[in-house]
Amino acid sequence: MYINQRHELATVVKKLVLNLFASLIFYTAIPLPYINGLDFQRVAYFAPLVGLMIGGILGLCDSGMNYLGIPVLTRSALVVSIWMAITGGLHLDGVMDTADGLAVGNAEKRLEVMADSATGAFGAMAAIALILLKTTALIDIGDHRWLVLIAACGWGRWGQQVAIACYPYLKPTGKGAFHKAAIRTYKDLLPGLLLLFSLSIILVILNKEYLFFALSIILAGSAIAILTGLWFHHKLGGHTGDTYGAVVEWTEALFLCVLTIF
Repeated sequence: MYINQRHELATVVKKLVLNLFASLIFYTAIPLPYINGLDFQRVAYFAPLVGLMIGGILGLCDSGMNYLGIPVLTRSALVVSIWMAITGGLHLDGVMDTADGLAVGNAEKRLEVMADSATGAFGAMAAIALILLKTTALIDIGDHRWLVLIAACGWGRWGQQVAIACYPYLKPTGKGAFHKAAIRTYKDLLPGLLLLFSLSIILVILNKEYLFFALSIILAGSAIAILTGLWFHHKLGGHTGDTYGAVVEWTEALFLCVLTIF
């Protein structure tokens, strides 16, 4: 019986690792070796963890550039550039397509415009605005930048999970359609939420003086993640794969802007 339990545990762990690996391949442009038989149907379930890993990479890059004496303006611009490179522009593409769709007055044609791969003027403006917001916000954040980057990436992807769980998917097919099967109920939001709460709890354990900062991260991150998805639902009546990406990017950018206050 003990051997069977160990075998079952090993099987579960292996499955979790492979699912996380699939999520990394799906959500990032990191050159990882492809493994046959990977299941991409549950990649959204691991999105917050992937976000924390992306944020960790960005934090290490930022700390390394700070050690080399690179000024904060240049460092912030480089971090945002690395940010886009790691994700391959996956979510930024969603920002541009969503902006182009929302610019259309006829609600029935919005999905058609969003499906068009060509980027319009509104999409370009949205991308520029978002990149500027991220860069300038990072310039104004002097302390704990590594932690803020990790939290931003984590909350952005938890916001995506909220949008998947709470609102209808507007297309019968599409790259984002299978996410609905991975995130079906509010219970599926709890693992990511607990993971992000743990990040703030660790900060408080390290230094109790950071309690207010940790609470600010939780309140700002959760509120922005929820409200961003709600806003797109209000404008479109639901979500698509493009708006999932837009939720990630705008949650990250607005979270950074709010954190400049603290």
